[in-house]
Amino acid sequence: MTTSTGLLLLLLLGQPWAEARAGSEAVVCKGTACYTAHWGKLSAAEAQHRCNENGGNLATVKSKEEARYVQQVLAQLLRTNTPLEAKTGKFWIGLQREKGKCLSPDLPLKGFSWVDGGEDTAYSNWHKEGKSSCVSKRCVSLMLDLSLIPNPSHLPRWSDSLCGTSGSLASYIEGFLCKFNFKGMCQPLALGSPGQVSYTTPFQATTSFLETVPFASAANVACGDEAENKTYYFLCKEKSPGIFHWDNSGPLCVSPKFGCSFNNGGCHQECFEGGDGSFRCGCRPGFRLLDDLVTCASRNPCSSNPCGGGGSCNYTPHQSSYTCSCPSGYQLDSSQVNCVDVDECQDSPCAQECVNTLGSFHCKCWVGYQASGPKNETCQDVDECAAAQSPCAQGCSNTDGSFYCFCEEGYILSGEDSTQCEDVDECFGPRGNPCDSQCFNTQGSFRCDCPQGWELAPNGVSCIMGPGSSEPPSRLPQEEGKGDRKGSTVPPASLSSSTGGLEDISKERHTIRSPSLQSDAPTASASLEMSTPSGASGIVWLELDTDLPTVSDQGKPTDGNSVATQSDSGTDGQKLLLFYILGTVVAILLLLALGLGLLICRKRRAKKEEIKEKQPQNAADSYSWVPERAESRALENQYSPTPGTDC
Repeated sequence: MTTSTGLLLLLLLGQPWAEARAGSEAVVCKGTACYTAHWGKLSAAEAQHRCNENGGNLATVKSKEEARYVQQVLAQLLRTNTPLEAKTGKFWIGLQREKGKCLSPDLPLKGFSWVDGGEDTAYSNWHKEGKSSCVSKRCVSLMLDLSLIPNPSHLPRWSDSLCGTSGSLASYIEGFLCKFNFKGMCQPLALGSPGQVSYTTPFQATTSFLETVPFASAANVACGDEAENKTYYFLCKEKSPGIFHWDNSGPLCVSPKFGCSFNNGGCHQECFEGGDGSFRCGCRPGFRLLDDLVTCASRNPCSSNPCGGGGSCNYTPHQSSYTCSCPSGYQLDSSQVNCVDVDECQDSPCAQECVNTLGSFHCKCWVGYQASGPKNETCQDVDECAAAQSPCAQGCSNTDGSFYCFCEEGYILSGEDSTQCEDVDECFGPRGNPCDSQCFNTQGSFRCDCPQGWELAPNGVSCIMGPGSSEPPSRLPQEEGKGDRKGSTVPPASLSSSTGGLEDISKERHTIRSPSLQSDAPTASASLEMSTPSGASGIVWLELDTDLPTVSDQGKPTDGNSVATQSDSGTDGQKLLLFYILGTVVAILLLLALGLGLLICRKRRAKKEEIKEKQPQNAADSYSWVPERAESRALENQYSPTPGTDC
C-alpha cells in the first residue's frame, strides 16, 4: 500500500501541470464539486475539449447556489490580474442548443440543454430573449463587467450566441468555466506552526487555498521552522464508504516553540499542552477524535448529514451507525446513502397517459376525455354533443373520445371541420330536374309547379291536365339551359274532337314536315312520318328537339304551341329503348343468318369435293401419252458406204 501511494505521489508531482499557473486560472471547491475559471479566447467546442481533457465539462449553473459558486471563482480569477478596462466579457458555460432545435420560449432553458446530460432545470438567468434561429448551433456564456469585482447580490446573466469556430471568434469571449465532480472531499490540512501547503488536484490545478480538497488530490507540506525544515507528502483517500481523509496521524509541523498558540496547534477543536512543551488534540463533548488525531467527528454520524438527495439520516446509538431513508416518491440508490426519484409511471398508474415528475407523477387524458377521480387517475369521455357545447349546426352524435356531425334531409355537411350544414339544391342536382315541369328550391327541400291548365299529380312531381280545361294547354316550360324533352307526348284526350278536318286527316297517311322559314328561324333537318288508325279519336303529335312550326294538310303553318305535348319523358324513353332493343335483335338475327348461310355453303362445297374423289378411275389414267408422229423409216444400214441406200 505504501509503495502504491508513493508511486501515485511521484506521478502526480512529476506532471508538468503540477507547477503553479498563477493568474491563468482560479479554483473553488464546494460540496462534492470543483469549479475552475480560465482566460482564453476559445470557441465553445475548444473550451469543452479543454475541460474534457482534465475529466470535466463546461460548468453547469443549475441553481442559485451553484451560480454563487461560479461567481466566486470568477471573482478569484479577476483578482489575479490587474484591473482591465471597462468592458463586458463573456465566459462559456455548459449550456447549448443543437442545430435544428428551435427556441422554446415557454421553457426555463428555452430549449437549451446541459452538456453533462443533466435533466432540465427550473433555474435560469437570461439577459434577454434569445434568437429563434434553428439553422445553427447556439451556446450560452456568462456576462461579466471585467472592470468590477462581481457583486454577490447580482448573479451573472446568461447570453446566447453562435458557438464560434477556431480562428473566427468574436472578441467578447474572454474565457470559460469548467466543473469537476468527485465522490468525496477531504478537509484542508492544518499546520501547528508556520509552513506552506500546496494542493495538486486531479484536474491539474495547483493551489494553496481550498475550502475542501477533492478525492485523490496530493498535498505537499513544507514546514517553516528553521530548526526543523521538513517536507511531507499526503494523499486524500477514502477510508470507508463516504469517509475521506489524509493518510497522516497527528498535527503537522508541531513545534514546542509555538505549542497551541499557533493555529490552535493544528487541531480541529481542542488543543491541550503538556508540561514539556508538547501538546495533543481533543474534541468537545458529543464528538470523537478520528484516526488522524487532529479531526473531530460527531459521535452521531447523522450530524454531517451523510444522506444525499433529500434523504433523512437515522442514527442507531447502540450500533454507532446510521441508515438513510427517502421521502415519498424517492428511493435509495446502490450506495444506500443517496435518494433518487422513483418513476411511478413504470407501474402504469394512469388510465391513459402518465407524466413522471421529481418525487411524484400526474396523469393526463387524451383529447376528448377529462380527468376524474381523487388523483385524476381515471378518464371519462367528454360529451361534445351536450346542448351547451355542441359544435354541430344540426345533428351531433357523441362517440367514445370524439363525436361526429350529421345533417337533416336536404342538407349536406360543409366547413373545414365538417360541423356546418349546407342546403342541397335538388333542382340542379346530379340526377337532373326532379320535376316534370317547373322546380323551385327551398331550404332543405324543393317544390314543383305546373303551367296554367295543368295541376300537380298526387306524387308531387308530375303534371296532369286540369278537369276544367277544354283546350290543350301550352307546352310545358322547361328549365333554362336544359333543352326540351325528346319524344314528349300528350294523351289523345288532350285534343278537342271539334277541330275541323281532323277526322279526314286520320283516315289517310300524312307526313309532318317543317315549312320553309326565313334564315333567322330554326329549321328541321328531318321529317317524321306517322299514320293513325282510322278509328282513332285524336291525333298524336311527335316533337323534334327544337320547337318548330308544323304544317297542316292545307299548307297553313300552325304554331307548335297550339298542340299539347305530353310531359312524361319516361314514356318516350321506354319507347326509344324498345326501338333500340328491336333494332339490335334484328341486327343479331341478320348476322346469324349470314353466318348460317356461309356455313351451309362451305358444307356443300366440301361434300362435292368428297364425291368427286370417290368416283372410279379410267384404266388409261395409269398411262402417260406421248405426242403422235409419223412412222419411222426402216433402220438404216450403218455399214453402207452411202448412207440412205442399202448398197
